Amino acid sequence: MSTVGLSFGSPTSGQGFDVTTTVNNIVTNLQAVETPWKNQLTSLQSQDTALTSIGTDLSALSTSLQALTDFQGVLAGKQGSSSDTSVLELTSAAATAVAGSHTIVVTSLAQTSSYYSNAVAATDTLSGSLSIQVGSGSAQTININSTNNTLSSLASAINSGSYGVTANVLTDSSGSRLELVSNTSGSGGNITVGGSLADTTTSSAVSFTQAQAGADAKLTVDGIALTSASNTVSNALPGVTFQLLSASPGTNVQVQITNDNTAVETAVSNFVTAYNKVVGDLNTQEGNTSSGTPEPLFGNPTIATLQQTLESALNFAQPANAASTSTTIGTKDTLSGSIAISVGGGTAQTVNVNSSTPTLAGLASAINSANLGVTASVITSGSDSTLSLVNATSGSTGAIGITSSLTDTTTGSAVAFGSSVANGVTSATQLGISVNNDGTLTLNSDTLNSLLNSNYQDVVNFLQPSGGYTSFGGNMTSVLSNLGNSGSSGAIYLALQENSTVESQLNTNISNEENLISQQKTELTSQLNQANITLQEIPMQLNQVNEMYSAITGYDKVYNG
Repeated sequence: MSTVGLSFGSPTSGQGFDVTTTVNNIVTNLQAVETPWKNQLTSLQSQDTALTSIGTDLSALSTSLQALTDFQGVLAGKQGSSSDTSVLELTSAAATAVAGSHTIVVTSLAQTSSYYSNAVAATDTLSGSLSIQVGSGSAQTININSTNNTLSSLASAINSGSYGVTANVLTDSSGSRLELVSNTSGSGGNITVGGSLADTTTSSAVSFTQAQAGADAKLTVDGIALTSASNTVSNALPGVTFQLLSASPGTNVQVQITNDNTAVETAVSNFVTAYNKVVGDLNTQEGNTSSGTPEPLFGNPTIATLQQTLESALNFAQPANAASTSTTIGTKDTLSGSIAISVGGGTAQTVNVNSSTPTLAGLASAINSANLGVTASVITSGSDSTLSLVNATSGSTGAIGITSSLTDTTTGSAVAFGSSVANGVTSATQLGISVNNDGTLTLNSDTLNSLLNSNYQDVVNFLQPSGGYTSFGGNMTSVLSNLGNSGSSGAIYLALQENSTVESQLNTNISNEENLISQQKTELTSQLNQANITLQEIPMQLNQVNEMYSAITGYDKVYNG
C-alpha cells in the first residue's frame, strides 16, 4: 500500500492545509485493498452473463427437440390429397390418421330438407298456427298472434326458437314466400309441416310445398358402401375429414394420406440450427474477445463438461433390438421365478431370480453377468419400473426372444413382456446429420427425406421416448435437462449458483471494508481538522509570545531587532 504525505507549508504562515483533499487521498489509498475483490466480482459477473446466454440457447435447443419428441408433434402430422378435387376435397388429416391410399366413389350427395309457402304479400296479416317437425322429433306448434302475424315476424319467431329449422323470407315479382330449411342435413333431418296457417288479408290458406327432400350421401370407400348425413365426411377414414363436392358414380377418386415429411424436415433443421448455436457459444468461450483478452469462461471446466456431454448425446447409439416388461412393476417390488432369453433364434438360456437380490435391479445384474448377448437395465418412472433388454445387432439376427416365468411376489401377478422391437435407425448419422470439425452439425435434407419416405416409423422410434428402451430423443431430452439453468441440477444452474456464493462473499467483504473506511474517514477528518486549527493558531501564539517578551525586556523585537 502506498503512503500519503501531509504538506503543511510554512508552519508560521497561518494558512493550514486542505483537509478535504488530504482525507480523500488517504481514503483512496485505503480503498486499494478492495481492488482485487472488485476485479474478481467483475470477472464473475461477466461469467454470469455468458453462462446465462448459453443457458438461454440450451433452452431453445430443448424446445426445438420437443417438436420431435412430442407424441402429438410434427411426427404425428399427416397430410392428404385427392386425385379429383371437383368430386372430393381433403379438409384435414389429424395425427390419428394412418398413411395409406384409398379409393372413394361418390354415388350421390347429401341433401338438406326444405319447404316453401305459396306467395303471400309481405304486408298481409296471418292467423292460425304452424306445426314443424324435424325427423323423428316431436312436432312443435307456433300459434299466430300480434307478435308474429306477418311473414317476416313469423320467420323471426321461428329463428329465435328451437324448432330445428332456419326460416327465410324470399321475395320476387310474384310476392313473398316463407322458406323453411332443416338444420339437420340428410334423411334424418326431413321436415314435416302442418297446422292451419292462413292469410287473413286475402282470406286464403297458406300452404307449403317440399322443395327438397333430405337425403344421405352415398359413397364407397375401398369398395365398402357407406352413407353420410352430411357432405362433410369425418368418420369414413380415421382422423381424415373430406368434403363431397359432386356425385360421380363412375369416377374412382384416389385419396392419399401421407406423413408430413416437410414439417419433420423443418423440425430437424430447427434442431440442427439450435444445436449449432449452443456449440458456437461454447467455441467462442475458448478464444479471446475483440480486445484480445480471454473470454469470460476461457478455461472454465463447465465449458468442457457441456461440450463433452453434448457430443456424447449426439453420438448416442440407439439399440437395434429391444424388449421390455409390459407389466406394471413397483420400484420396490420383489420377484421370483426365472426368465429364458434367446437372441437371433438361438438357444434360449435361463436366468433365475437370485433370492438374495430378488429385485428388477438384481435380475438385470444377473442377466448381464450371464453374457447372453443382451444388455439389461431398469428404467424407472415415478414409482414404476421396467426391465429393458437391448442389443446392437440389427435385423433378425439380433431379435430378442423371451419366455417369462417371473412373478411379482409383492402383487402376486405374473410378469409379462411385450413384443421385441427392431429399430432400423440407430444413429443420428442415418438422418443425414454429420458433424463438422468445429463440432457444429450439417443436415443433408435429401438423405432425411429419403429415409422418411422409406422408413418413417423407424425415424419416429429413434426420436420419440420409449418406455422399453432409451431412444435418441429420450436420451437427448434427459441430457439437456441436466445441462441448462432451468433445473436445480443443471450444469449452468450449478455454475451460476457457485458464482453467486462467491459474489455474495465479495460484496460482503467490500461492504465491510467500505464501512471501516467510512469510520476511518470520519475520525481522520476530525483529527486533521483539529490539527489544522492548531496550525492556523501558531502565528497568533507567536505574536503573543513577542508581546510578552517586549513587556518583560522592554525590547521590541519587531521594530528593534
